[in-house]
Amino acid sequence: MSLQAEADQLQMLKALEQKKQDQQSRKSQQEEIIYHQRATFRVDNELYGIDVMQVKEVLRYSEITPVPGADASILGIINLRGNVVTVIDTRQLFRLPPAQPDDETRVIVVEFNESEVIGLVVDSVDEVLSLPQSEVDRAPNASGDETSKRFVQGVCYHNGMLIILLDLSKMLLSITPADDEDIVASSGAL
Repeated sequence: MSLQAEADQLQMLKALEQKKQDQQSRKSQQEEIIYHQRATFRVDNELYGIDVMQVKEVLRYSEITPVPGADASILGIINLRGNVVTVIDTRQLFRLPPAQPDDETRVIVVEFNESEVIGLVVDSVDEVLSLPQSEVDRAPNASGDETSKRFVQGVCYHNGMLIILLDLSKMLLSITPADDEDIVASSGAL
């Protein structure tokens, strides 16, 4: 074999090795992408997303029994197969103008904790999306409203649409009455 042929063969082996390393690098980068599934819904023409693992079911809007003395964002309760479900008006919670329920209005039943489920009244439900964690940005501090800022986990653009990702636990804790133990502990008296 001539010296030139050996040099060409060595060059080819190096190129094959580089190609193999590039493929392994791309494969490991693809494996590192973390996706989160989000159930998306609309309120006042804005698209919101929550962790799909917290969603139990989606119901058509039906009669809600009011609860006297409840927080303004609590519409009332419904009976769901023998279980009482507290229903929250997301428009009221987000400080948006009220709207009459229509054929698109839904109640998203979500798991609040191990022993309680909550219903969220939304204008319409959209779809379940797998969103890469790398594309989620921090929520901008454009609003002076501290209440809504603390609900927002981040924002993400998907197919040219902005999705506001909500922290459901923080959102629901903001309207859940504190336990007597929490009140005593926060007042400093034991």
